[in-house]
Amino acid sequence: MKTIGILGSTGSIGTQTLQVVRENPDLKVFALAAGRNVKLLEEQIREFKPAVAAVWDERDAADLRSRTADLDIRILSGMDGLKEMAAMDGYEVLVTAIVGMIGIGPTVEAIRAGKDIALANKETLVTAGHIIMPLARQRGVKILPVDSEHSAIFQSLNGEAGNRIDKILLTASGGPFRGMTAEQLEKVTLEDALKHPNWAMGRKITIDSASMVNKGLEVLEARWLFDVDLDQIQVVIQPQSVIHSMVQYEDGAVIAQLGTPDMKIPIAYALTWPERRPLAGDRLDFARLSSLTFMEPDDTTFLGLPYAREAGKIGGSMPTVFNAANEKAVSLFLNRKIGFTDIYRIIRSNMDMHQVVDEPSIEEILEIEQEVYRRIEEAYLK
Repeated sequence: MKTIGILGSTGSIGTQTLQVVRENPDLKVFALAAGRNVKLLEEQIREFKPAVAAVWDERDAADLRSRTADLDIRILSGMDGLKEMAAMDGYEVLVTAIVGMIGIGPTVEAIRAGKDIALANKETLVTAGHIIMPLARQRGVKILPVDSEHSAIFQSLNGEAGNRIDKILLTASGGPFRGMTAEQLEKVTLEDALKHPNWAMGRKITIDSASMVNKGLEVLEARWLFDVDLDQIQVVIQPQSVIHSMVQYEDGAVIAQLGTPDMKIPIAYALTWPERRPLAGDRLDFARLSSLTFMEPDDTTFLGLPYAREAGKIGGSMPTVFNAANEKAVSLFLNRKIGFTDIYRIIRSNMDMHQVVDEPSIEEILEIEQEVYRRIEEAYLK
């Protein structure tokens, strides 16, 4: 029996994680945490019977306590509640599927408590990789990637201990706007941006995919996960989303992981590693797969990737600024306050005016995040 906790249980990754649990009777849920979807969280609590649950707002916590008064469960709230839940005895693996830098604090507490991390929260390593990875090594904790691309790299490294990586080939579908010009991007709508050609994902990550910011975040995350230089990570557009990523070794051999675009595969692998389990779903049919195509990313049109690389090379607190500016800009776009290409302009302006802090603490990371948020709100929400 392996016992897990889930941060972000009502989101896209969280709900798919629970589907994996349904298909594996020896996986047990000890803890669930969500944002504002109290109704769905109550349904999850009644089905999976965790010992503890947490929400962000105390009013939602009170509502959830009322809804679950007939159950033996403890309800927590706020950052203190998330951290307490993360550090509790009673489970082994924390799935960090919560969106944003809110996931950093609970992840740190879980690592300090000796729990393995099934990581689906990019911001944790993008902004605090210099803190998270040394702490994980110190505590003997495994960081198991849930993102499909990072899981593919992780799988391609299996059995290759001691063999040197030449480079990581991080694949991208190119999103719904692949092939468009900068002028065409100026005219795209929210509805256009939410139509990803291959993957079913949450709204924020779907927009990040369209802008290529998501791939930039993945580059920054891969740097920390696999202990490579940024220059060793090459992004390749693979429109069919069949090859999820590859590793090229120093002898020139390339090992790739292929599969259907189904997030349950990397989720299940992170939860059951090093074992593979039977998993329902579509399979690749190579006889019907007519072609696999590749191309270079268009860094002059889709600025999310070059801006991310720039932030990573500068280092220190700059990746935090890149991430925070994008988060706030995407929120504005989803609420129809700005256009799609304004996302790039907001990221650029905030990176340009930031004074870099070397080796920022978690407190400094969160302060910088709030500073970026305030600056953008003052400019766009007057």
